Amino acid sequence: MDWITVTFFSILAAGFFVGIVVGLTGMGGGALMTPALIFLGVGEAATVVTADLTAAAIYKTGGAIVHKREGSPNMQLAKWLMIGSIPMALLGPHLVSWVVSPEDIDETLKLCIGFALLLAAATYALRLYLNLLRVRGGDHPDDNPAIRPIPTLLVGALGGLLVGITSVGSGSVIMIALLMLYPGLSAVRLVGTDLVQAVPLVMAAAISNIALHGLDWAILVPLVLGSVPGTLIGSAIAPRVPQSFIRRGIVVVLTMSGVALLDKAGWAPLGAGEDETHPILIAGVGLAVLLVLPVVWGFLRKSQGLPMFGSPTIAQLEDPSYRPGVVGMKKVDDSGP
Repeated sequence: MDWITVTFFSILAAGFFVGIVVGLTGMGGGALMTPALIFLGVGEAATVVTADLTAAAIYKTGGAIVHKREGSPNMQLAKWLMIGSIPMALLGPHLVSWVVSPEDIDETLKLCIGFALLLAAATYALRLYLNLLRVRGGDHPDDNPAIRPIPTLLVGALGGLLVGITSVGSGSVIMIALLMLYPGLSAVRLVGTDLVQAVPLVMAAAISNIALHGLDWAILVPLVLGSVPGTLIGSAIAPRVPQSFIRRGIVVVLTMSGVALLDKAGWAPLGAGEDETHPILIAGVGLAVLLVLPVVWGFLRKSQGLPMFGSPTIAQLEDPSYRPGVVGMKKVDDSGP
């Protein structure tokens, strides 16, 4: 009963709303949950990362089982990712503890998480650009590509290190790297493969962090109680919700959260430090993302021979079934010889 406090319900609510976003879009688990808990002030960064990884190991398992039953993962690809990611996920937290003094760990982790959030936001933009290139270049689907063991293992190792230290990256950084290595892999196979490899990766990272920092049940219990039903509800309503607006909102939130954590940790170019932040700076970054990125996106479209605005829209580029039937700007007619 000592757990039933305002903090308990704050964590429960955060887990529930982040769970809904994860269920809706399949992205943003650790990238949204970890900074949310840090800003709620429920514990130090290491404690929050450990609880978030443990909760993620629970709710990701169900999704992985569903994808495995549907036969969507490429298990050979997932195997090479796991060979690289699991050892590095186990090593990552200990590596930080070896090179950083105990009194500096909290600040160092906030810096690492801040940069990881900015990287996660950038991967979303990169994924849209790669999809634009796919649409302009024509689809060449290949759900069983020849596996490239060494690059795939290195992607897994980098993702494992990132997740082990920050809890961010299993659903964003690794996925975009797979898309670049295997551009013909369909969206279903891509998500299924990433989700299947993410379960042992997150479990390994959670075990390593628990061994090093312990597990705060007062954070984990409300986090699981909130995130599991939130994820189920989000998954159920996903077909009826325009995901492109939510995903763009996530990019803005990730960018602002990343800058806020860097500011909070006292990063020299920003650094208020001592757990202070510059709210006007953070709001300005969010506004800049909202206003500047559409213009940059327009110029990228123009570089591919498309008008700055119009079809294909971001929503269409996010839809794996989208087939424009357009070469240059002329409709392709497949009905005749």
